[in-house]
Amino acid sequence: MSTPPDMHTNGTSPDDPEVIRADIERTRENLAETVDALHAKLDMKTRAKDKVAQVKDSATTDTGKPRPEVLGATVAALLLVAGLVWWRRR
Repeated sequence: MSTPPDMHTNGTSPDDPEVIRADIERTRENLAETVDALHAKLDMKTRAKDKVAQVKDSATTDTGKPRPEVLGATVAALLLVAGLVWWRRR
């Protein structure tokens, strides 16, 4: 048995003011969530700060000291650059 086109599945008429109000409120909530999500995606300053904090957290220990592997990679990169500069000047 199907629902008549002028009735909702819960048995109320689509012209019922309470149904219309509930539908409007649900639509407003969905729209507010969508706007908030778009705002978060477009807020580059906050996204950049979050990314810096994420990188900093991944590069340091819980005590705030640099991780040994990060120190090693930094030293290796500096030695590589120094070696390239020395080689180019010879």
